[in-house]
Amino acid sequence: MTHQITADHLTIEHIGEIIYGDYKIELSEDAKQRIRRCRAYLDKKIGGNNAPIYGVTTGFGALCNVSIGKDQLSQLQINLIKSHACGTGERVPNDIVKMMLFLKIQSLSYGYSGCKLDTVQRLVAFFNNNIYPVVYKQGSLGASGDLVPLAHLCLPLIGLGEVEYQGRIISGEELLRRKRWKPIQLASKEGLALLNGTQNMSAFAVWSLLQAQRLSDWADKIAAMSLDAFDGLIEPFQPTVHAVRPHLGQIETARRMREMLEGSQIIANTKAHVQDPYSFRCVPQVHGSVKDTIRYVKSVIDIEINSVTDNPTICPEEDWIVSAGNFHGEPIALPIDFLSIAMSELANISERRIYRLVSGSRGLPSFLVANPGVNSGFMITQYTAASVVSLNKSLAMPSSVDSIPSCQDQEDHVSMGANAAIKLYKVVLNTERVLAIELFNAAQALDFRLPLKSSPKIQAIYNDFRKVVPFILDDDLMYPYIEKSIEFIRSH
Repeated sequence: MTHQITADHLTIEHIGEIIYGDYKIELSEDAKQRIRRCRAYLDKKIGGNNAPIYGVTTGFGALCNVSIGKDQLSQLQINLIKSHACGTGERVPNDIVKMMLFLKIQSLSYGYSGCKLDTVQRLVAFFNNNIYPVVYKQGSLGASGDLVPLAHLCLPLIGLGEVEYQGRIISGEELLRRKRWKPIQLASKEGLALLNGTQNMSAFAVWSLLQAQRLSDWADKIAAMSLDAFDGLIEPFQPTVHAVRPHLGQIETARRMREMLEGSQIIANTKAHVQDPYSFRCVPQVHGSVKDTIRYVKSVIDIEINSVTDNPTICPEEDWIVSAGNFHGEPIALPIDFLSIAMSELANISERRIYRLVSGSRGLPSFLVANPGVNSGFMITQYTAASVVSLNKSLAMPSSVDSIPSCQDQEDHVSMGANAAIKLYKVVLNTERVLAIELFNAAQALDFRLPLKSSPKIQAIYNDFRKVVPFILDDDLMYPYIEKSIEFIRSH
């Protein structure tokens, strides 16, 4: 499959299809023409104008008043990339690096950045050949764009840095030699066009949204299984309850819970209790709020991935080059933090349901032990979930409330959106782990309700799950089953 880079609206779901569907990409003729037109305009502007243009004929940041001779404009851009590659910490995963490449190409294709066509084409070649520049998670302030990670992303263009190619880490120089490519000869402004922008933050956000939507769906399914295993009540999910407080996510969640539980023998059974704990009764309100948050964050990131975020902005039609602030990450830093909070809450309420399932109430054995006495059963699975949830609460502290001025105070307010994005990535993975532990417990608890059966939909999930994770009769090594549970919700 091939995707053409155009100016048409790009969706988060389609990015997921492109990245995980092993698509190739190519620049449309319109995109090529926009890139050529902008570059030609910039070259003409530089040739006929002695006035300083930030980042084009001047230094960067606090060095914006230092003029650069025309014979040094290319070296200025090379030096920019080299000096800004100050990343540290863990590597950014390859799928997110590939999203970064894609989003950078998309942004440059609009024709407001001044890149040469051959530079953008080389990035396309990286994408199509599964060449993953080695990018480090830490170093971006999320303000002058994602300067540090994008510098690492672009080092191989000029034969520097490292890439992962065909399963091995090799130098940028070796990559060019293997592919018989010449280093890209960067022209004026290209370094800024490559390094300014929010593609690191945006790539993490796109990945997280794709996962968040999947986990939100799983959270409803698993909560329904837990509710039935806990012998919970269906009444809190009736439509009238939610019609009088009509938050969209709340209504959707209540409907899904009713659909998931339809036909359950357990839910139809006469109950001795009149009320469930909040972690069951308030699933529509909590899970629904997460859905609404995902919807909002998605609307913001949707705008960002269809935008030009480098600086200065070059507008050939208006004969205008302006240094402004489209690289600033604040518009997405706040929503990214918001999504971390929401996903943390999805894990938080899941852990509470795990606790209820192992608490020895409503006819379930303490710690879901099949053979009590010498066995501890599922006691420590709740500990693990609690540990992960506690970590999530720390990670959910907003990064965007912080700002540390940089560049001799020229860049005196930064978004810290990249840190927010890294934390969101961790929160999403942690939430997946907690939900998997809940599924592990819910399936075990459901077995204690036999001969009564749950609904056809829940039983179908249960039957598939039991193909990879068995009922635990006597104490066994639990961590492999937790890993299998994670893989189950990741692959189904």
